Amino acid sequence: MNLESLFSIDPYSWSSIATAIFCGAVVGLERQLRGKPVGIRTSALIVLGTYVFIASSMLVAVDITDPSRIIGQVITGIGFLGAGVMLSKDGSVIGVTSAATIWALASIGVCIAIIDSYVAIKLSFIVVAILYGVDILEVYSSAFTRGVHSKYSRWRNRE
Repeated sequence: MNLESLFSIDPYSWSSIATAIFCGAVVGLERQLRGKPVGIRTSALIVLGTYVFIASSMLVAVDITDPSRIIGQVITGIGFLGAGVMLSKDGSVIGVTSAATIWALASIGVCIAIIDSYVAIKLSFIVVAILYGVDILEVYSSAFTRGVHSKYSRWRNRE
């Protein structure tokens, strides 16, 4: 057995795996630094798992099934995972942003498998910009902290 075959993971690519872990870590770092439930490990595993499922579906697409059906099932499964991080507290639903982040992470994994790793990296930074940018807007403008957000801010400040 030669060294090349020892480290080969055909039909997957090491560069795509590294991209998946990097993209998940970029988004997960932002969440973890802010104490949110979807941190680096979870985010990296979501992107990596989605990439592997979609890349695998592309392999069997010729013989067995349509890969879009697999993508649909991954999206459904990720929706259930996202629903698990949401909960109701004092009349407010919290965790919706974490659930949406999980959904966006899965889409990045699909992008790595189907479109391009560079696009996935750019999307990861866009997700972080949205998560961080809106938080900055909430600090500087009271218009962004009305309704449910004001209840959540009061609840968060009590603890």
